[in-house]
Amino acid sequence: MKVDIHCHYVPNKAIERLEKDPSSYGVRLAEAVSGGRCLCFDYGLRVRPFSLFPDLLDLDRRVGEMDRLGIDRQVISVWTDAFGYGLPPSLATRWIRAINDSLFEEIQRHPGRLSAMAAVPLQDADLAARELEYGVRELGASGAVIAANVVGTNLGDAPLDSFWAAAVELDVPVFIHPDEPVPPPRAAKYNLNPLVHYTYDTTITVGSLIFGGVLDRFPGLNLVLSHGGGYFPYQAGRFDRIYRNMTPEAAPGQPPSHYLRRFHYDTILHYAPALRYLRDRVGSDRLLLGSDYPFPPADLDPLGSLRDAEFSSEEIEDVGGNNARRLFKLA
Repeated sequence: MKVDIHCHYVPNKAIERLEKDPSSYGVRLAEAVSGGRCLCFDYGLRVRPFSLFPDLLDLDRRVGEMDRLGIDRQVISVWTDAFGYGLPPSLATRWIRAINDSLFEEIQRHPGRLSAMAAVPLQDADLAARELEYGVRELGASGAVIAANVVGTNLGDAPLDSFWAAAVELDVPVFIHPDEPVPPPRAAKYNLNPLVHYTYDTTITVGSLIFGGVLDRFPGLNLVLSHGGGYFPYQAGRFDRIYRNMTPEAAPGQPPSHYLRRFHYDTILHYAPALRYLRDRVGSDRLLLGSDYPFPPADLDPLGSLRDAEFSSEEIEDVGGNNARRLFKLA
């Protein structure tokens, strides 16, 4: 079984709920100046027009693309721009529940081909823990998907211990995806936001998870990083250098490079030497196939990327699907 663990979708039924009753969720639909419809949250956030990416809303076409690419299963995550972490917890809970219920209802149209991760209202760790439990126990979620920051706060600095504990107790992985719905000024042109700022977002939050002691407090926590782990695997020596300057009281339990194998990494690097380096650094058992479908930076032949990186046939079997089957408990 070949499994793509990094692919996105916006549930049509969640959009239909907004059309009928936006006040219940603190988010409404609006026409974007550049064309298409976008989500506008009551706290002021206006995200990119999702309707400019028609495949983001089309499950039937995606299954045809999976067949073309030789992908047997996708583990879908909803677009992180839609999570609304700035909403009050009461509204956020209703909105995230609408997303999850809609998503898991819709993927039933393609049994055996589509699985999904649950979104959670990460602005409140206890509510996030409850939603994750609902997603796993009631909906059959394979894990959780969260953004790499909570309205600008790094994950290692946010009070999320009850959520991390729930993920460990439920024995499900947490997929960390970068999130910068409004590009910072320096990344506003040339697509630098998804090209550069996303990988920065992942890297800085990984640093906070390590130096903030999250990995030490939760040794059973399984975290999956997008886009080959941002810059962390390639700059681990720089992290270690700062670690050596820290006092024992402030330092994590081990040098940062020690935690490289505490993470899983998708394969979306678009460069064979970098993918080989990542394999050599963390081991092929920590790699998971990803495409980023259906966004423009997607790897439209992820299995071909493994072959281009000269992975062995055994490694292609493991990275292409066996690792994901074990981690996400896919039948």
